[in-house]
Amino acid sequence: MTFAVRTPAVAGRFYPDRAEELLRDIRHYTTPGETAAGAGRIAAIGCVVPHAGYIFSGSIAGAVYSRLRIPQRCVILCPNHTGQGRPLAVMANTTWQTPLGEVAADGEMGARLLGRFPALEEDSGAHRAEHAIEVQLPFLQAQQAELKLVPIAVGTSDLDVLQGLGEALADVIAGFHEEDRDQEDRAGRVLIIASSDMNHYESEAITRVKDQKAIERVLAMDARGLWQVVMDEDISMCGFGPTIVMLTAAKLLGATAASLVKYATSGEVSGDYEAVVGYAGIIVE
Repeated sequence: MTFAVRTPAVAGRFYPDRAEELLRDIRHYTTPGETAAGAGRIAAIGCVVPHAGYIFSGSIAGAVYSRLRIPQRCVILCPNHTGQGRPLAVMANTTWQTPLGEVAADGEMGARLLGRFPALEEDSGAHRAEHAIEVQLPFLQAQQAELKLVPIAVGTSDLDVLQGLGEALADVIAGFHEEDRDQEDRAGRVLIIASSDMNHYESEAITRVKDQKAIERVLAMDARGLWQVVMDEDISMCGFGPTIVMLTAAKLLGATAASLVKYATSGEVSGDYEAVVGYAGIIVE
């Protein structure tokens, strides 16, 4: 099969568009000597990682990826910031390009997921100008040369749909784990990444209070509770939908604990504490 190629939408804006400079940034934001996969890293089931420009959230993303052992298969769920395309959109047969090279589509996993959950549709429109998956890829490429991607843009806040997608994702991943049970542990792992920033454009004080409430629900692995607190407290966490999908799938796959790796706000970089964005890095295992 000949795969289409999704070219970068935000290279040169959210992160450097030259490979050498981009790798320098990745090394800066990750733990020294830990940009290659190795012993001692966590084989996590899921994580929450921010997706702003690297100058703002790169240190939080780097802190998470420094702790993780990146498997060959990764599912990245992101919000749909542009409002384009279908409500649940995957590009199952599209290779993604970054300044560090191409990331192959995991066509097999994408096809199984499309078959398992009909509300998910093959659609490039939701992804064409979306940044929230693209900014994750260089961190992953720096560790995993054989990376294969299932990219999903989530443009719905319907709790039943989000949990349904999480259940379907868990079923598909469990199937791969069963097939890979006789191989090395690394071969049977799939990492589910929820790409999300936290509360947007309120004061530092308000944002930290709101974000703490949302983070508490993620650390409790309480998908429904996260949905409820986001709705009740008007928390503008853009990737709460992807996070609900990830938490639902992770619990079904046996996750028992979540930990906060790092939290910060944009104010710490910009100096503007009146209208900040929060960033949290969380690992689920």
